[in-house]
Amino acid sequence: MATKRIFEDPDFGYVIVSSRRNARNISMRIRDNQLVVTVPPYAKISQVVDAVNKFREPLLKNFKKVESKSFDENYMIDTPFFRLKIVVWNGINFRLNYKADPILLECPKNTDFSSDEAKVLIRSGIVRAMKRQAAIILPPIVNEYVQRYGKKIRKIKITGARSRWGSCSSAGTISLSCYLVLLPPHLVDYVILHELAHTEEMNHSDRFWAVLDGMTDGKSKSLRAELRKFKTEF
Repeated sequence: MATKRIFEDPDFGYVIVSSRRNARNISMRIRDNQLVVTVPPYAKISQVVDAVNKFREPLLKNFKKVESKSFDENYMIDTPFFRLKIVVWNGINFRLNYKADPILLECPKNTDFSSDEAKVLIRSGIVRAMKRQAAIILPPIVNEYVQRYGKKIRKIKITGARSRWGSCSSAGTISLSCYLVLLPPHLVDYVILHELAHTEEMNHSDRFWAVLDGMTDGKSKSLRAELRKFKTEF
């Protein structure tokens, strides 16, 4: 089980430090416009700061500041598969209300939406809501296509990956990004069918595209081009 701490850095804003029992070394990655550091148990913040300083230059090359996305109490995401709205409430904590439609991300009324801390908490809440929605929406679509085209898979995994829509392992695990819920339905279908085609062909050979064309009415390459141009709301 991971425990998390946060410290502030002049370049990266609020940095998330995740302690994991099976971690042997300090590792760093950029995720959702945020620096996340994974450390062994009992690692000190001073050690994390030293590691960040050592690799600051290459990390900065891949880093996009959290400020690039601004939020306010009128912010809303509205797509066919995912609807969420930011509201303020009288409580002291940030919380998600899944019973409402759209899903409500409730922020304390004194929230400074321009602060890095608020942006980190809001972004984290939105991603958490997307993962929950993706876990509801995506597996039935996958299973429908598995049955329709006679594919075999081992399991379906929902991830928080932002730079990769999906993947298929040689063991038959289909991994799908929660960011798929921000896409229009036909592009969600394309990503899922793309990964199912990999259950037959693990590469992107002509045979792979032939398999995928057979499931997309010959539109695999045009759908790929459309997906590459698509910009999500978040």
